[in-house]
Amino acid sequence: MLRIAVPNKGSLAEPAAEMLKEAGYRTRRDAKELVITDEANGVELFYLRPRDIAVYVGSGTVDCGITGRDLLLDSGSAALELMTLGFGGSTFRYAARPGTVATLADIEGHRVATSYAVLVEKHLADHGVSAQVVRLDGAVETAITLGVADVIADVVETGATLRSQGLEVFGEPILRSEAVLVRRAGSEEQAGIEVLRRRLLGVITARHYVMLDYDVPVEHVDAACAITPGLESPTVSPLQNKDWVAVRAMVPRSGTNRVMDELYELGARAILVTDIAACRL
Repeated sequence: MLRIAVPNKGSLAEPAAEMLKEAGYRTRRDAKELVITDEANGVELFYLRPRDIAVYVGSGTVDCGITGRDLLLDSGSAALELMTLGFGGSTFRYAARPGTVATLADIEGHRVATSYAVLVEKHLADHGVSAQVVRLDGAVETAITLGVADVIADVVETGATLRSQGLEVFGEPILRSEAVLVRRAGSEEQAGIEVLRRRLLGVITARHYVMLDYDVPVEHVDAACAITPGLESPTVSPLQNKDWVAVRAMVPRSGTNRVMDELYELGARAILVTDIAACRL
């Protein structure tokens, strides 16, 4: 039975559970449940702290798991990224008081407060910068105000929290993170992990594409198919009226209305859009 680690709290927990549910797996109904057995799909779901998931995967305690790329790299575990999952995006950056530290090189000899000590130490070492990394649990925005650091390294979204402490970001991002599926490095490929990967890919694709159906005059079918090429090729079917054909193709969800406008101008009619619940590519 495949053992999958799932975040039990934090910003990754709900999207991860929803994705697994859409992929056809049984998920917990009560937040107090820490282990779920899905006999039908041959998996066990273990709900763990997001920061611990890469450690459990790297040690072989569980076969794979969903966590953040930042947590994976900071864990130093023998786990590797298998695929990105399209949610939980964040940017990891340095910040300091204006006029004190403005470039990566300026960090030399200073104190850097962070909750991601391993990640920051490696980033500084990779750039030849020597600094004292101060590891803190939880929020680090007040570290400079409280006098325990000169620079902080943390996840930055809008930057509003940093500005409230009189800080501003500088330099290039340390890391752009998002939710990822991870497995143990060097472990043999498991059929269950490949099935999980395909199912999650199907969910991601279904979220980004819709199915578009329309009728179009035969003389315009080539131009219409150029507008909706689909993934491999659109499906073109004859209608009772031999002057018309029916076309079906997957199109990106974000451009649906523009595509419909172009098809209508071309002469297409009965243009219908439907959601895709699941797919395999």
